[in-house]
Amino acid sequence: MRRIGLYTVLTLALGLSAGAALGDTLLVDSVESGSDVARPGRGMTMDGVLARFGEPAVRSGPVGEPPISTWDYGNFVVYFEHQYVIHSVVPHKQ
Repeated sequence: MRRIGLYTVLTLALGLSAGAALGDTLLVDSVESGSDVARPGRGMTMDGVLARFGEPAVRSGPVGEPPISTWDYGNFVVYFEHQYVIHSVVPHKQ
């Protein structure tokens, strides 16, 4: 009887861990690949982005903890955590 309980626990544990591994796939790789749009690199500061790329068309945020802000330049979007670039992407054109 104890053996059945152990197998049940193991089965549940494996099932839960497998469920955590499933998720939606983002299109970031296909959006960025082959893009020749100049955009800020990771670690660049907000002041550095402003100096190089000018004022964004739209500023959003900060939202959440840590605070995440986005700046939309039209042909690319920059994501900041606090004052530093964490990612920049070229939006998918449909």
